[in-house]
Amino acid sequence: MRRKRNVQVVSNEKFTGIKYTEPASYAAGFSAVKVSLDHLSKETGTLRGIKILSKMNQKDGFDCPGCAWPDPDDKRSVLGEYCENGAKALAEEATLKKVGPSFFKLHSIEELSQWSDFQLGKSGRLTEPMILKPDAVHYEAISWSEAFDKIGESLKKLDHPDEAIFYTSGRSSNEAAFLWGLFARAFGTNNLPDCSNMCHESSGVALAETLGIGKGSVKLDDLYKAEVVMIIGQNPGTNHPRMLSALQKCKEAGGKIISINPLEEAGLKKFKNPQRIKDSLTGGTALTDVFLQVKINEDIALIKAINKVLLEKHAEGNAFINETFISDKTHGFEQLKADLQNHNSLRLIEQAGIRIEDFNAAIALLAPAKKIIICWAMGLTQHKNAVENIRECVNLLLLKGSIGIPGGGTCPVRGHSNVQGDRSVGIMHHPSEALNKSIAQNFGFTPPTKHGSDTVHAIKDMHEGRAKVFIALGGNFAAAASDSYYTAEALEKCSLTVNISTKLNRTHLIAGETSIILPTLGRSEKDIHNGSNRKLSVENSMGKVHSTRGALEPASSNLMSEPEIIGRIAEATLGAAHVVPWKALSCDYESIRNKIAATIKGFENYNDRIADNKEFYLPNNARIADFSKLENGTAKFTINQVSNHQLEADEFLLMTVRSHDQFNTTIYGLDDRYRGVHNERRVIFMNAVDMKKNDVEEGSVVNITSTYDSVVRRANNFIIKSYDIPQQNLAAYFPETNVLIPIDQYADRSNTPISKSIRVRIEKVQ
Repeated sequence: MRRKRNVQVVSNEKFTGIKYTEPASYAAGFSAVKVSLDHLSKETGTLRGIKILSKMNQKDGFDCPGCAWPDPDDKRSVLGEYCENGAKALAEEATLKKVGPSFFKLHSIEELSQWSDFQLGKSGRLTEPMILKPDAVHYEAISWSEAFDKIGESLKKLDHPDEAIFYTSGRSSNEAAFLWGLFARAFGTNNLPDCSNMCHESSGVALAETLGIGKGSVKLDDLYKAEVVMIIGQNPGTNHPRMLSALQKCKEAGGKIISINPLEEAGLKKFKNPQRIKDSLTGGTALTDVFLQVKINEDIALIKAINKVLLEKHAEGNAFINETFISDKTHGFEQLKADLQNHNSLRLIEQAGIRIEDFNAAIALLAPAKKIIICWAMGLTQHKNAVENIRECVNLLLLKGSIGIPGGGTCPVRGHSNVQGDRSVGIMHHPSEALNKSIAQNFGFTPPTKHGSDTVHAIKDMHEGRAKVFIALGGNFAAAASDSYYTAEALEKCSLTVNISTKLNRTHLIAGETSIILPTLGRSEKDIHNGSNRKLSVENSMGKVHSTRGALEPASSNLMSEPEIIGRIAEATLGAAHVVPWKALSCDYESIRNKIAATIKGFENYNDRIADNKEFYLPNNARIADFSKLENGTAKFTINQVSNHQLEADEFLLMTVRSHDQFNTTIYGLDDRYRGVHNERRVIFMNAVDMKKNDVEEGSVVNITSTYDSVVRRANNFIIKSYDIPQQNLAAYFPETNVLIPIDQYADRSNTPISKSIRVRIEKVQ
């Protein structure tokens, strides 16, 4: 009988001593520099940290391991192309702390699971391959060859290739991701869930349907040229801080910014550029011209009202929509117009929770503008109707003719470096016929055509016994996924779980019968082979591909690069005589890029195009207003329904958010200084009127529950914080609140979990 390991699934529920300050009125400034240096000093040493920081996001350096915001096409700042959170990410990767055999001998996984996610992350870099054997609670060292043999044996024992799950996180390079997808298909499955499934999958579905490409259409320079930038459901000050300098340039060129979000975030109030002395003297740049404090998940009502009013004003003789673009480049306009006529604009505005004077101010900016960019992130993509949210934004851009022009277009802001590149080189659970044909031609095997499982359905497959081996190329799957306890049960039912990682995280503790950790090189570390420091490549969130080459000595001499790890697993599974020479190919990054160039359109002459620090953009039909591959050869207007949550009197909609001291599931610290919360993460932000109605006050402790299909889920011990948020709306940090999201509650068609609109109740703790 297999022993049940006693591990804690979620981060420690104990309080850490909350402190408050006033929410910040601006982002960045000198405080961001100070915090960055503090993190680097503690983890890497000051001089070492500053030296390596100077190489980040430079053409001859390495790409930030944090967000996917693009670097300038031309001249880079000599003071550095990085932000506070990029410096924190580098500090975590370049830390001098180590996690090796002696660490695991001292700490069992049962003990480690009692630690917070913050404590786990601060443990240090993984240094050697480790194995957790059946019934054991301590990891122990294993050689690389033994680890590969064990993984290969487990995969070969499966009754069907679909019993294996090959998960991908965004941090991987194009070369590693391509090999990963190739290996999974050579093994015989399209079970290739990736982190996109949990964030921007909704963007990809909506944009592909309406514009013919699942990526944004703008370049960085377009933000400098825009007349109006709409930022919807995004907090760039915390999640993509380098975006603030682009918005600052937009404002200085005369552009206007409309921000739409349930919370007014410091990063969209004012920006003090740390690299400009005058910002400290003048107080920085006010960014937002109009703030629309929309209720959670009422974005369709708001955008629909904007579209309706623009059409009405145009009918009165104002040139507020682009009739020529609509006639030449779109279809479905008459159906859209008929749908809008069925709605009352004042009711839509009221449903969205917007003050009429603020709405009119936004219309005044949008009506005459032609160059409009809409930027968005998880605030739009993680709802039941997420795909429709984004389609309604596309409707607005199509009405204005703001797609395929300089200074106009779509800008889904990806949250993790190279998450878009993974998809470009083939990480997808639903491959196209063209990709499969190209793989067959270039590699001599026939890839599977059956669609595989995305993240949600991979978890269900493991939970229900249809999948038995889980291998993750990066990431912290257990913490990132929804329905934390269900996900943990799914992983624990596997015969083998494998994590290719740089640092310790919760997924290593929620293990299958056997669990293996394979430590890999970080983005900032040298990748030496035959005396040469090899370069890899990545794609940023605006579709530009460029090289990345580490500069630090590796944290351990026993680390291996991701491509080589994949090649060795593939050879151990498929054999040295396989039609693909896995081991040899995985060591030769130029050969991998040649294979990508031969297999995937847009990567032709790959090696030449990134030689000598060159960069290139992948093809993008929406960028040039070419919609010829779509129905009727034109972009598509769509009909989208407004939300209908119908909350009970004691119910709320909860959205998960990041603190300023975190990136995705990585917790850098316990402060959220922009929101005025320090030394605590178990916090729930609540409207003062709702607090009075529910007989709670600031500092009250509550449990949060969600009930779906009669099943009650609980997140315990959260401290109430009074905050400016719409009534019946709440916000709290993830991953602590992921436990409240049912595994079967996800966006229509994209299957992205509903992390931003969870129906919940609160229970006061005496």
